Amino acid sequence: MDLEERIARRQATRGDDLFVDRSPLNPAVHLPDPVGRGPVLERLLDVLDPVFDRRLPPDAAVYGPKGAGKSALVSALFAHLNDQFGRQHRRIGTTTRAGTATDTVEFVHVDAYRTTSEFQFYHTLLDAVVEESVPRRGVGTEEFRERLVEQFSSPARKAVVAVDHVAEPSSPSGGELREWFAPVADDASLVVVGRAVPDDWDSKTVHVPEYRQHALVDILTERASRALASSALRLGQARHLAEWASGDAHDALAAAFGAADLADADGADRIRASDVDAGIADVPDDGIHVGRVFALPENRRKVLLELVSLDATPPIDEAASAIAERSDLSAATVKRFLYELAECGVLERVQTEATDGSGRRPSRTVPRFPTIPFRRFEGELRAE
Repeated sequence: MDLEERIARRQATRGDDLFVDRSPLNPAVHLPDPVGRGPVLERLLDVLDPVFDRRLPPDAAVYGPKGAGKSALVSALFAHLNDQFGRQHRRIGTTTRAGTATDTVEFVHVDAYRTTSEFQFYHTLLDAVVEESVPRRGVGTEEFRERLVEQFSSPARKAVVAVDHVAEPSSPSGGELREWFAPVADDASLVVVGRAVPDDWDSKTVHVPEYRQHALVDILTERASRALASSALRLGQARHLAEWASGDAHDALAAAFGAADLADADGADRIRASDVDAGIADVPDDGIHVGRVFALPENRRKVLLELVSLDATPPIDEAASAIAERSDLSAATVKRFLYELAECGVLERVQTEATDGSGRRPSRTVPRFPTIPFRRFEGELRAE
């Protein structure tokens, strides 16, 4: 963000507002230029270097713990490569060293949270490499596969496809991706991004370690400078959040957003120590990335929004009835959704202390994701 943009954003905001723009503190949003990842970026560029000669790079696995910035790094790099090679919208024609002006390299970033089937995978790739709209209805997986092979039948067209969040719950495994990718494997390179290297992986790997504390402080202060009024987040608070998060940028940002949102709702002009404590408390231990929740189907997100809006977390039957009264879904459907979300790890089932008279303790569902950023951004989306 340049100086003029910073000034304009401040001028557009009243002096008593804590937030200038909420999105930079959203843990599911990536900045165009990742902070503190220079050495890792160079290693990834080393792997991708053949594209500058219009040759396919080897397949690669980018791996590291949750919150290490893998998604931010890969998505930002692919966006910059697209811009550098001269096309603003996904397709790029290379103009560097060797080759002809007709050679084309596509850099495609696929989110496996939203691409969980072979059909969705082919649809996403086709949508990235063709100009016309790709239909979702009336076309089967086989036809999409054939169309994709046809698109890469020209020797001048190549692609590098990064698939993010591989091998997480509800996401495809590395083996499934390689099977889906096989029809175009001679014309495209696969970059899998996840917490571990896929089994039987025999190509390049790039490890993304957890953030060091000073780098996490830089991320928090940079994001806060874009999102909040001047000095709303103090350096000592950023250091406290970074130390607590233990290298996990997602959790640090989620807690910082929660703290800022609570302070803003209370009319405070800066984040207080109690807000930081509450923001931290909103982030579950060993929880999931809030981006995974935003990728759920709309009806599941609607149920989750109602669930986190309840004054307490009652037993599942009571929660289903309460949510059904607030929505157009039946209690049976809501209950089924809650069980499904618990099975896939978005919610956790815990037993209550009370009994129903038969000796059984009913269970309730507890979110395994930060609820404050989800409630804020999902609520704003539904208000539009």
